[in-house]
Amino acid sequence: MTDQPSFDKPPSEPAFNIPAAVVVLGAVMIAVHAVRSLVLTQDQDIYTVLLFAFLPVRYDPERLAGLILPGGAGADVWTFLSYAVLHGGSAHLAFNLLWMVVFGSAVARRFGAIRFVLFSALCAVAGAGAHLLTHFGEPIPMVGASAAISGHMAAASRFVFELGGPLGVIRRSDPSAYRVPAVSLIESLANRQVLAFLLVWFGVNILFGLWSSPLAGAGSTIAWEAHIGGFLAGLLLFAVFDPIPRRSSL
Repeated sequence: MTDQPSFDKPPSEPAFNIPAAVVVLGAVMIAVHAVRSLVLTQDQDIYTVLLFAFLPVRYDPERLAGLILPGGAGADVWTFLSYAVLHGGSAHLAFNLLWMVVFGSAVARRFGAIRFVLFSALCAVAGAGAHLLTHFGEPIPMVGASAAISGHMAAASRFVFELGGPLGVIRRSDPSAYRVPAVSLIESLANRQVLAFLLVWFGVNILFGLWSSPLAGAGSTIAWEAHIGGFLAGLLLFAVFDPIPRRSSL
């Protein structure tokens, strides 16, 4: 007998249903954007961004020159996470929601709601940390759930390509496909599908970093370092949050 999940009687719940945790997180992002766009004045919205967006300049007293930003010391802590529910526009929000539905849903089906939310939060924090290290003292605010969603992509890559997974060589399409046992990270990297996914993902993000200004528009950039921070956190934290026993090596 083993602790591996049974694939004989898959649950009757359709695999394409969006998990409740993903729906709630998406609803929060939509609600925040709607309030900013439809309710707040321009000055109120600027204050909201300063209060909840991630600002690397907060951590450089010399650049602040005595200026106290909204939120004070508290915002120095909560903006590591709160920036993820703000977005730069409707297109930015829609793009992130699309990828969260695709990759976040796969991870939420496997982790369950509580683990998924905590995992997403830590990936967002890791993304902010990576952004701070590479943009220390900059006054440009960072917003968006991309770092957390990058973590979802990384976590999904750890199991969706496994045998019986939704994208494996031998695959399933029922809910049990999202609960196939995973292997270690080192063994996972030996899978050509996983390795190709990782190489393409990192390549695209590096290209976005090199040409971020023309792609994002004048005066704006893509926080690709935060994406990488969230992705690496997702790869490493997967084993901590995964409730499915590892597949043993022979």
